[in-house]
Amino acid sequence: MKLKEALYYTPLEDNKVKCSLCPHGCIIEDKDVGICKARKNEGGKLYTLNYGKITSYAFDPIEKKPLYHFCPGSKIFSIGSFGCNLKCEFCQNWEIAHEEPVSIEIQDEDLLSLAKSRGSIGIAYTYNEPSIWYEYVLYMSKMVKKQRLKNVLVTNGYIEKEPLEEILPYIDAMNIDLKSFDERYYNRLCKGKLSSVLDTIEISRKSTWVEITTLIIEGENDSLDEIQKLSKWISEIDEDIPLHLTRYHPAYKMSKPPTSYDVLTKAKDIAREYLNYVYIGNVWGIDLNTYCPNCNNKIVDRDLSGKIVGINNGKCTKCGEEIKIVY
Repeated sequence: MKLKEALYYTPLEDNKVKCSLCPHGCIIEDKDVGICKARKNEGGKLYTLNYGKITSYAFDPIEKKPLYHFCPGSKIFSIGSFGCNLKCEFCQNWEIAHEEPVSIEIQDEDLLSLAKSRGSIGIAYTYNEPSIWYEYVLYMSKMVKKQRLKNVLVTNGYIEKEPLEEILPYIDAMNIDLKSFDERYYNRLCKGKLSSVLDTIEISRKSTWVEITTLIIEGENDSLDEIQKLSKWISEIDEDIPLHLTRYHPAYKMSKPPTSYDVLTKAKDIAREYLNYVYIGNVWGIDLNTYCPNCNNKIVDRDLSGKIVGINNGKCTKCGEEIKIVY
C-alpha cells in the first residue's frame, strides 16, 4: 500500500511541515517523524505511516473497552495499529504504542464482514491510540456507518478540536482516558496536557456517548482531593457519565506495586458522591453490576454477560428513574 498523505498539516519553509492533528503541533523536518512516530515528512508533504496497517484484532465484549452503558452484553470487533502521541510511563500496550510491531493489511470488505460477524455490533478502534490512526479511522468509520454498524473509539483524548469535530458524526461511543486531574501529572508522566483532554471530553459529550477511565496509581493520582476534583468536574458535565477507576499493574517504565483494593474502593466512595455510576476495573471478583442511582435496584446484571434485568422503556422497573443507557 502506498503511503497516504496525512490530513491536518501545513507546509513550512525548507521542506518542514507543521502537524495540527494533536496539541503537540509537531514541526517536522524533512525525512523525520512526529512524536507519535506514525506521521512522516517526505519532501515537504506529511504522510501517515500506519494507514490500513493493523497490529492487533479481536472480538471483545463491549464491557472490555470499557463501555458499560452502551449496548450492554454485546460483542464488538476491535482493531488497533501502532503509534501514540502520549508517552505514558505506565503504558500497558507499549509494544504497539512505542515500538515497531508487525502489522497486516485487511481488505475493506473483509474488515466489514468481520465487523458484522459473531454477533459484533461494529468496530472499536483501540489498543494503540486511534486518533493518530486518524485518516484510516475516519475512512473506515464512514464505511461502517454505511453498513448500519457502530463505531467506538477508545482514546486518550489528545486531539485538536477541528479533526475531532470532523470525525465525531461517525462515532457512536467513546471511552476517553482521563489519566489524572493534575496538569503536572500529564506533563511529567505522559508528556501531554490535561487541558486538551478536558476539552475533548466536553466536545465529545455533546455529540456521542462518552464513558471515562482513570487508571489509579498509588502515590501519583490517588489522593482523595484529586479524585474529588475529577469526579466533581465530570458531574458538572453530566452526573450520569460512567467513570471507570481501574487498577494499575506494573508496565513499561513504571515498576510501582499494583494499586491496592482499599485505595480503589475509597476512590470509588468519593466519586459516588458526585457521579451516579462508578465502576472498579482490573480487579477479579468485584461487583460490576449496574444499579439504579435512586433505589439501588439491579438494572444490568454482568454476571449474566450484561443482561438488562431492571429496565423497561428506559426506566427503572422498581422506581421509574430514567436510566441513561444506549441500547
